Amino acid sequence: MTTGENLSDKRLALIAGPTASGKSDLAVQLALAVDGKAVVINADSAQVYSDLQVLSARPTEDEMQGVPHRLFGTWDAAEACSAAEWAAAAKREIANAHLASVLPILVGGTGLYIRTLLDGIAPIPEIDAAVRDAVRALPVADAFAALKVEDPDRAERLAPGDRQRIARALEVVRSTGRTLGDWQARKEGGIADSVALAPLVLLPDRETLYARCDARFEQMMQNDAVEEVEALLARGLSPDLPVMRAIGVPEIAGHLRGKWSREEAIAKGQQATRNYAKRQYTWLRHQPPLEWPRRDPKDIVKQAQFATIFRDLPLTR
Repeated sequence: MTTGENLSDKRLALIAGPTASGKSDLAVQLALAVDGKAVVINADSAQVYSDLQVLSARPTEDEMQGVPHRLFGTWDAAEACSAAEWAAAAKREIANAHLASVLPILVGGTGLYIRTLLDGIAPIPEIDAAVRDAVRALPVADAFAALKVEDPDRAERLAPGDRQRIARALEVVRSTGRTLGDWQARKEGGIADSVALAPLVLLPDRETLYARCDARFEQMMQNDAVEEVEALLARGLSPDLPVMRAIGVPEIAGHLRGKWSREEAIAKGQQATRNYAKRQYTWLRHQPPLEWPRRDPKDIVKQAQFATIFRDLPLTR
């Protein structure tokens, strides 16, 4: 950060939490508490897609309460939004907010997005197509055996059946001559050192969170989620695209194809949502820096002066 630069001019609020934890509502509350001089920036990997209004629980116009929202529904379903692409867009939105002297409020639960924005990304060159094809054709046991020879440190950190991560590590070392760990140690492009971060991690009671997940998915089924998936299927998109693997899409698609009933689709969607919330909860509990405050949302909404919560949070650099 430049010497003499006013930290308050570069403040970035971050509200992170698992799905259905109330992040979006809290972000709007914060924006209103600072007299609307704020912009909410999405950090959720499903809410970036325009085709997932219902299933991603993207805020409606009424829920936004007049607060500007950015990077919500920005990508078409046919495009895969990578963490690097999202981070580049988020940087622009944060810079624009600072230029306009408004508070950027980053809100979401996608850990990869948050890490990439703050810490940067490893500058790994494009993988040679022939190397990728050869690695991906290997049985996972053979790939893992090769990785133990070519990148033993990475192999020790992976489960023998983790096909995707094993293949990624092996193709990187074979294509670039450097291990994935070497590249990751050279991360670049992060903004952590150029902003005054005021983070808050929402960690609700687990049973309450899971109940909210169940209720919300059932409500989605009543609010055009089925029609949303029908529209996606009608586009004939690749099943490998992130939007086609988003929570709720495979479960509802199976129902539409006659594989299971509507009730089974709801149960499957609820289970998938709870599983995702559990993974997010675990990551948010252990991975962000220890100095990031973790709070139960119910303790926050009771505050009389909501804006003071963020004024009192420690700034990190």
